[in-house]
Amino acid sequence: MNRNNIDAVSSKVVEYLTKYLSALAMKGSYIVLLLLYAYQSGNVPAWAKRIIFGSLAYFISPIDAIPDLTPFIGMTDDIGLLSFSLVTIACYIDSDVRQKAQNKLQRVFKNKVDWELVDEVDAML
Repeated sequence: MNRNNIDAVSSKVVEYLTKYLSALAMKGSYIVLLLLYAYQSGNVPAWAKRIIFGSLAYFISPIDAIPDLTPFIGMTDDIGLLSFSLVTIACYIDSDVRQKAQNKLQRVFKNKVDWELVDEVDAML
């Protein structure tokens, strides 16, 4: 392989990683926001709030910080747990919770939200 081929492959890998990690960040952020706003909702029973609290506590836990530094593999447990928690309490994610989460997502991502990714998360519910 010559230098030009290596540069082309390298460029494509970086482009893919950037796109993948950006999508992961947006989906993960939206899931966290849905969980937070569901927790604040008056419709959510105590058992569901415990699931939300536990998953968010694990997500921000410093115990899990070192494995999270491993590219790709480190964040899969976090995203998996958050997704499982979201699906478990999905019946308590109403339009008000979604709207609040989407509004906050727009502010966090400065109105550059990929709504297809948001729709993918909403489709899990």
